[in-house]
Order: sequence, then C-alpha cells, then structure tokens
Amino acid sequence: HLLFFLLFVGPFNCFASYSRATELFYSLNEGLPAGVLIGSLARDLRLPMAGGQHPASLQPPLSFTLASHGLGGQYVQLDNRSGELHTSSVEIDREALCVESSEATIFGGSAAVSSSSSSPESCLLLLDVLVLPQEYFRLVKVKIAIRDVNDNAPRFPVPHIHLSVPENAPVNTRLAIEHPALDPDMGTNGVQTYRLRDNYGVFTLDVEENENGERTPYLIVMGALDRETQDEYVTVIVAEDGGTPPLVGSATLTIGISDINDNCPQFNDSQLNVTLYGNSSLGTHVATVHAVDMDLGSNAWITYSYSQKVPQSSRDLFHLNESTGAIILSAKADGDTPRLHRLIILGNGPGCIPAVITVLVTIIKVMMRPPEVVPRFIANEVEGVVYLKELEPINTPIAFFTIKDPDEKYKVSCYLDGDGPFRLSPYKPYNNEYLLETTKPLDFETQQLYEISVVAWNSEGFHVKKVVKVQVLDDNDNSPVFSEQLIELSIEENNVPNAFLTKLHATDADSGERGQVSYFLGPDAPSYFALDKTTGVLTVSTQLDREEKEKYRYTVKAVDSGFPPRESIATVTITVLDKNDNSPRFINKDFSFFVPENFPGFGEIGVISVTDADAGQNGWVALSVLNGSDIFVIDTGKGVLRAKVSLDREQQSSYVLWIEAVDGGDPALSSTAKITILLLDINDNPPLVLFPQSNMSYLLVLPSTLPGSPITEVYAVDKDTGMNAVIAYSIIGRRGPRPESFRIDPKTGNITLEESLMQNDYGLYRLLVKVSDHGYPEPLHSTVMVNLFVNDTVSNESYIESLLRKEPDISVEEKQPQISIEPTHKKMESASCMPTLVALSIISLGSIALVTGMGIYICLRKGKKHHRADENLEVQIPLNGRINLHMLEKKPMEISNI
Repeated sequence: HLLFFLLFVGPFNCFASYSRATELFYSLNEGLPAGVLIGSLARDLRLPMAGGQHPASLQPPLSFTLASHGLGGQYVQLDNRSGELHTSSVEIDREALCVESSEATIFGGSAAVSSSSSSPESCLLLLDVLVLPQEYFRLVKVKIAIRDVNDNAPRFPVPHIHLSVPENAPVNTRLAIEHPALDPDMGTNGVQTYRLRDNYGVFTLDVEENENGERTPYLIVMGALDRETQDEYVTVIVAEDGGTPPLVGSATLTIGISDINDNCPQFNDSQLNVTLYGNSSLGTHVATVHAVDMDLGSNAWITYSYSQKVPQSSRDLFHLNESTGAIILSAKADGDTPRLHRLIILGNGPGCIPAVITVLVTIIKVMMRPPEVVPRFIANEVEGVVYLKELEPINTPIAFFTIKDPDEKYKVSCYLDGDGPFRLSPYKPYNNEYLLETTKPLDFETQQLYEISVVAWNSEGFHVKKVVKVQVLDDNDNSPVFSEQLIELSIEENNVPNAFLTKLHATDADSGERGQVSYFLGPDAPSYFALDKTTGVLTVSTQLDREEKEKYRYTVKAVDSGFPPRESIATVTITVLDKNDNSPRFINKDFSFFVPENFPGFGEIGVISVTDADAGQNGWVALSVLNGSDIFVIDTGKGVLRAKVSLDREQQSSYVLWIEAVDGGDPALSSTAKITILLLDINDNPPLVLFPQSNMSYLLVLPSTLPGSPITEVYAVDKDTGMNAVIAYSIIGRRGPRPESFRIDPKTGNITLEESLMQNDYGLYRLLVKVSDHGYPEPLHSTVMVNLFVNDTVSNESYIESLLRKEPDISVEEKQPQISIEPTHKKMESASCMPTLVALSIISLGSIALVTGMGIYICLRKGKKHHRADENLEVQIPLNGRINLHMLEKKPMEISNI
C-alpha cells in the first residue's frame, strides 16, 4: 500500500527528505462503549494544526488515515481531520481478541493484534496511520494495549469431579484435582484460590503454581479414613479469582474411599453344638457356619476348610462345602462310628489369619429305625423350597409324600404341622401315599413365605419331621392406588412458568417391577400441564389467568410395570386464585347523557357501567367524581349519576366530568372515564323584544312612501335554543285609518307598507305585534305595540304623545304566524287564489290612476312650501327622536339542534 501511495504523491527523494517513522503507545480497558477517546495523534505528535501561530493560509490541513482496515481497524474510529482516535461500536473483548500463547501476532493488513503472556500489556492492537499532506508525511505505528478487566468468572470444565482416595491414605497425603477451574482473565483477575464448602473435618485444599503461572488445586487428607465407616464424601469445590469484587465458580467434588484389605473374616460364635441321630440318612443337613468380612469385593471373599486337627474319619463322615460353609452327612454311621465329633472349621480370607469355629456333633445311637418320609415334588422345588405363584387355583398339588416303616414292623401315621392354606390327605387307593395341596388361593401381599412340616410317627411314638418351605411368587394382581382419588389444588394466577403444583403418590402392593409406578396425564389434560413420569411431580409450564379460566379438571393415571400393566385413575381439580391484575373497565371510554334542563335535584341522569374481571374484593369497584363534586354525585354501588341541584341550560349548556373507578385490591387499581352531560333545552324563556324598546315610541311614515318599502322592524331574541328559540312575528291587533296597510314578515319582523297611502289614511296607526317562539309543548310569546304616525310632518308632538297614552281599543286576532311553508304548498295556494289575484289587479290599476291624479294635485298645491320639509321628514323618528335605529346593535341568535 505504501508503494502505491509513493507513486502518486511525488518523487521518492521528496518523500525521503520529509518522512519520519514514529511510534505511539496507548492503553485502555476492554469492554468500553463506542466513542471513548483513546488519544489524539495530532497532539501527541505535536503537529501544527490550523489556527496555530502561523497564518492559516500557510498551513495546509492535516489528514490522518489508517493504512488499511484490517482486523484491528474494526475496533477504532480515526477522525481524519483532528487525528483523534476513539473506540468503535465493535466492543473489544480481550479474551476473544488475544488468545494467550507464548508470543503470537495476528496481522490484518496494517492493523494487527499481538498477544503475549509475559506482561500485563500482552494484548496489543497494532495500527499503521498515515499523516498527510506530503510536507508533514509520517508513518505512525500505534500500539494500543488492551487492559484486562474482571469480566469472566472461573469455570470448571466438568460439573462433577470424581476423586478416589484409598482408605489407608496417611495424613497429609496430597492428590491433584485433574480438572482445575479455568478463567479467561489474566493476572490477579484469574483463578487465585480454591476452597471446600464442607471439608468433613478430614480434608483441605492447597494450591500449587508452576513456572507458567498455572494454579492446580490439591486435596490434602487431614484425618484417618475408614471405608467401612463412610465410603464416600460429597462436597462443593469453589474457585475464586482475585478481581474486585471477586467472581467464583463451583463444581461438585465426589471423594470416593477405595477399599483395602484391612478386615479379616469373623464368626459370630466360637462353637456350635449339633445332635444327630445315628440312623440319619445320607445328605442330612448337619449345620452351616457363616463368617463375615467388612471389606468389599475380592477382599471380602471367604472360604471354609477343616483344620488339620480334624481327623480323617470325621472328614469322611461330614462333608464341608468350602463356599457356603454347609455341613452334611456324607456316610452312614455304624456301631464303630465315634459318638462325638469335634469339627474345627477355618474361615479363610485373603492375607488374613483364619477365623476359627468349633462344631460339636453328637451322634445318638438308635435301637430302631425311625419312619421314613419320602417327598416327590410336583410344584417347582429348589433345595427344599417350593415356589408357587399367587392366585393359583384351589387344590393346586404341591407334592406326594410316601410314609413307611423301614423295618416294616410298626404302623406309621402322618399329619401336617404348621399354619397356612394347605392340606395333607391320603391319596387313594394307596395306603402309604399322601398328597399335599392348597386349600385356597395364595396372596403374596398377605404372606410371602410359609414353613410347614410333614410329621410321621410309628406306634412306638417315634417321630420324623420333613420341613417344607413354600415361597409365594408375586403376580401383577394389584393396580396402583392413589392416596387421594380427588386431588384438589389451588394456585395464584400469573404464576412463574414451570411452577410446582403437587407431587402425586400412588402405591402398588406388588413387588419388583410390578410394583413400580409411572405417572401420566389423562387425555383431557391441557398441554401446558406436565407430569414427571417417575417422580409424579405435577407442574404448569405457562402462566395461568383466572379471568381466562378459573377451574381446571382432568385425570391422571398411575400405571405399574407389570405385564400386562395395570392402572388406576385419579381426578385433579385446580382452582386458579385471583390476583388484582385487572383494572376496573368502563363499558365505554366516553359517556354522553342528554338531560332536560330544570331536571329535579338528585334525579337520575344516567348509569355508569363499569366491570372488573377480578373476583371477590379485587373485583369490588367504587366510583367517585373527580371534578364537579359540588354539583354531581355518583352512587358507588349502582353507578347512578345524579345532580344535587336543578340544572339551567341558559347558565351552562354542558358539563364534562371525570369519573374514577377504584377496585378493592391491595394495591388498588383504577381507571377513569369521561362523562359529558348535555342539557336539552326546555321552552322556559319567552322571546325578549329588543326593539322597539317601548310601547310609547312612534315612527313617522310619510304618505309618499311607496308600497313594499320597509317601515321599521320588530327585533327579539330568545335565550332558549333549537326550535324553542325560533321566533315568529305576527300582528294580532290593529288600529288606525286603514290598518291593513302594514304587514310584518313572520321570519324577520320587518314591517312593510302594503298599499299606497291616501289623503284619508293620515293619522296614528297602532299595531299589536305578537313575538312567539316554536317551543314544545307550549310556545311562549311576548307582545309589543308598534306606533306609526302617517303624516307629512310632526307638528305637535304633545298631541301624538297624548294619543299614545290612551288605552288602545284593539281587538286581538288569534291567528298563528306561518314562517315555513313548503314549496308544494305555495304552488297549490297560488293556483287556488288565481281568480282573487286577477280581481285585485284590476282594482289596483284603478287605485293607481286615482292616486296618481291626487298626487299631481297635491304637488301643485303645496309647491315649494313643503319641498324642504319633505326632504327632512324622510328620517324615522322613534321614541320622540331619542333613539337612533342604526346605532342599535343586533346580536345574531345561535340556534343549535341537539
């Protein structure tokens, strides 16, 4: 890379004259986040930067560049302008970056990683940085030492360590533990010490360090060991590093005590006395000796032999089994046979002095031979033990017994001695044959072994007993039995996964594999329940939610290992107990209630419905009003919202409340809902007339006013809303020369002149105007008197005022104003009034001609006398001229229809 760079920057001699090789050394901890400053190359190299002592124009900007982005370059970020070196987003892990060895370097282009175990700075990050431009060119070797932090705990390579110690190991015996703990950290952060959690008073640990710094733990025996007293010690070995704080790791250490031959055979008794009849048959069991050796395996192997002191005649008469120690009669005793035999028997163990026991056998001389009992077994028999399966049917034959007198001189009888379901009966037609059989089924679970005797005696009273042992063999005739057929459990909801529920227990009276019980879930059990086949531990693998399901009921099975297997079933019921994990929940987030105004106090505005999925006290909900509690109150139990006072829409048209629901849990959970109360208007306000302001005001109307011209208006407002505030105007009473000359618009209240005024129409007109709303069920209204004075001028105000003071004699018309007529109705009325309109048109034309003539006459008569007065009288003069109609503010009405 450097060669390519030289070809582009200029002649080689120029580069050689200015270049210098420099080395910088930094160090930082492993595991630092991105953006940590490692060092400033410009500052540490003392390079001039822009803004120094020299003019900026004379200092070309410096540039810092990594020669190559290799393995080490991914861990740093280099600012090309300032030369500051920071950590990158790739975290530096010293243990992963630098594998400790004797000396190794991993190159990645011009960035490399070097590791060595010889010093704390053994893990180096090597970077090559180029400084430009040409006049400041340098190749900077940057070495970054990665300092170790204690971020790894010691760890044993195996979880269980086994160590064998001979029981005769002397005190201070040292045994190396072959699997020491490993810690990727270095120095004091590595493994420093080992300890045992329980040393049993006979062990301790020591640590040895080799030339490479590796520490190996040694087990030291501090006391005497005896395998026969305790053959195994189980403890925990703990490895601890030297960090701050220290980190530890552990493994199970099993110390096995191996056997040595430090015990010899021993007899429980020193002498046995046995009596034997002289006429006993060959193979008669005489006695059995038994010695015990506390050692194991071959160290405990015992053989039996006669002492050399035992004469050959006794050895020939009595056979000793060297393995079992059984002594049997091997030859017939005759008259020359000694009556007392001292059998000295040795118990021999490897490397031991033999144990000694003496068996004294006394032979009783018999003048006559006893009866003989000869068994012939039908059932399976081994060494005098008969094996019968339980549940064998009644009268199962066991053996035939032949009873006889060897001298054939005496009568021989026999009987069965012992308890049990057995019977010995003569087998016809033979005289000396007897059959031993069962009288009822055998039950292994009741009794496993019976010992009975067939006793024969002759007429001289001589008895012979033949012992028969009956071993009952187990059969899979019992099903497992649960301790409880109904297993009732409970668990709180939101349990941890794999939570323990219970341990099932079932017993099986059968023996061996037939009595081994396995546990299984029934087919109706949900999949998130688990039952350990061997231990019967019942767990639930997921969180249970009482609100989703409160009761679980399913079956479990206990199955034995017999063939065919037998099983039993129990029922498990699980009740999920409630926890306060659900906040109260309103049916709606926002409630809106429409209430008529003037609603009586403590009347029911509406019901706030709220639920809580929890149970019991956790599901109890109390409601309260967070704002507006001075006006509104809520019934906690029923959720009924009431107003303490009557509500007036004209004072406030709506209310926004916040209702809080709090449950009874501990801690309590809550939620809120927004309540909007809209007051519906009631027609409780009549229209208020704003103009005219007085029944005593009047307005001058000039006779020259043209028909259709607006004269004045009646203006009223209504505090109600909707149709209750829609106002209609109508004239319900008239007085004047020709009162029908004036008309009022039912919608706007504008009064217009309908017909031209004649000479005889001069005078005071009094119109009683009714201002009515469209309220339901009963509209409200107000009245106002509109006074119009038709004349050319007002020459005598006092006279007009006197007329106004007089009570007008006006008859009231009971005609409702119509302000909204459908277009179809207009068309129908227009068609029905057509003849009347034609007649009125003809009359109107005549009237116009008459009025025109009269107008010409009046104009010629008055002349200039009234010209100026006519101009001045065009102004309306209400209320004696004190109120200006154009200055009166008319406020528009807001009509809302809920």
